[in-house]
Amino acid sequence: MFEPTLAAARAALAAVNPAQYARTRNALGGAVTRLSPYITHSLLSIPDCLQTLSTKHTLSFDDKLVFEFAWREFFHHVWGHLGDKILQDIRPPVWPGTYADTLPTDIKQGATGVPVIDQTVRDLYATGYLHNHARMWLASYVVHLRKVHWRAGADWLYGHLLDGDLASNHLSWQWVAGTFSNKPYLFNAENVAKYAPAAYHSPGTVIDTDYETLDDIARRGGNVGREQGQHLSADAPELVASYPNNLWAGGRFDLKTLESIAAQATGRPIRLVHPWMLGEPPPGNALNIGLIHLPFHAHFPWSAARWAWVLARMQALCPVVFVGDGDDLVPILATASAVNSTATLNGHYSPLLKKLSTQLAPSPRLLPDQPRPCNSFSKFYDVARRSATSLDHLLADGSANAVPRRWHQSGLPGMDSPAI
Repeated sequence: MFEPTLAAARAALAAVNPAQYARTRNALGGAVTRLSPYITHSLLSIPDCLQTLSTKHTLSFDDKLVFEFAWREFFHHVWGHLGDKILQDIRPPVWPGTYADTLPTDIKQGATGVPVIDQTVRDLYATGYLHNHARMWLASYVVHLRKVHWRAGADWLYGHLLDGDLASNHLSWQWVAGTFSNKPYLFNAENVAKYAPAAYHSPGTVIDTDYETLDDIARRGGNVGREQGQHLSADAPELVASYPNNLWAGGRFDLKTLESIAAQATGRPIRLVHPWMLGEPPPGNALNIGLIHLPFHAHFPWSAARWAWVLARMQALCPVVFVGDGDDLVPILATASAVNSTATLNGHYSPLLKKLSTQLAPSPRLLPDQPRPCNSFSKFYDVARRSATSLDHLLADGSANAVPRRWHQSGLPGMDSPAI
C-alpha cells in the first residue's frame, strides 16, 4: 500500500481528487489520500502537495483537504510551543478515577469481542495504516470504555503507524480523551454501521447504545471489560527500540567505520538524514549520512514494519548510516567543512541536530506559524488567514511555501474532527 519511494509518493499524490475526498472522506472505503506516511517522513511536504494539486483542481480554504492539512500544521504549532508537554494531560481528564497505564492484552490482540475494534487492530498490523474514523473509534473505546490513559494508547499506535507523528497522533488522542478539547469524543454502533463495511458492525456489544449512556460511562462509569465469550486473537507485533539487523542490507556502521568514511569526504559537506527528512536530496555533492538516534527510540519504539519502511528509504538515500547515541558523532563531524540537515520538533533529535549542524533548514509549512500559542484550531486557522503580511510572504513568487493567491479570499470552514 505504501512503497517507500518518491515515485510511489508522487503517484499517490497524482491520484488525489479533493472533491471526492470531501464527499466520501468519512467512510472507511472513501477516497482518502493515503499521503500521510509520505508527509510524516517528508517524502512530500504539505506546500508541495497543494502546489501540485492546484495545477489540476481549484482549491480554497473551504476545501476539506486543505482543512485537514491545516490541522496537521496546527498540531505542530502546539508542539512547537508546548514541546514535550504534549505528552501530558493538557486539561484535566473527564473521568475522576485512575486510568490504567498499560494497554490490555485483549486490545493489543484484537480480541475484545467488539468487531469494529478487533478489525481495526488487525488492519493496523496488516498495513501500518488506519482510516481517520477507525483511529478515533479505537481511541475512544480505549480511553472512555476501557479506562486506559490516552498516553498508553497513543504510544502503542504511534509505534505501529507508518505515518506516526508525535504531534498529530498524541494530540489527537488527547482530543478524543477530552484533555485537548471541551468534551470526550464518543461513537456508537450506529455510527460504525453508517461509515464502515459489515465486518466492522458491532450490534449487541457495549457500543450498541445511545450517546447519553456512553457519555455517562466516559464520565462516571468504570472499565466495561472485554465482551463475554471466546474471541479470536491476532499476533501482536512487538515494538522495538532499534531495528532488527536483517532490515539493513549494509549492516550497522560503528564509529570507527563512520570516522573513516567521513575523513574520505574531506571538502564535501555532510548531510545528516534523519527519519523525518527522507525526501529528494537537494542538488550538490553532499555526503548523505543516515542518523538513527536511539535515545529517542528507546522511549518511542517502532514495529519491525515501520523500521523496515524507514530504513528502506534511508538505504536508498545514504551510503552509510549511524545507529546509536548521536552525541558520539560530535567529534567525528567537527572537522567537516559543513554539516547540513532539516529541523524537526522531535524533542530528542532536535537538540542533537542543532549541536551537529552548521546549517539547519526549516521544515516547510503551508500556513504562517504564530508567535503566540493558539489553544484552538479555529483560532489558529483564522489568525493564519487574516495575517496578510505573513500570507503575502508565503504567496511570493518562487517561495518554497507559495500557494495560489485565490486561497486568501475564501471563507473559514466549520469545525471538524482532527485527522489522526
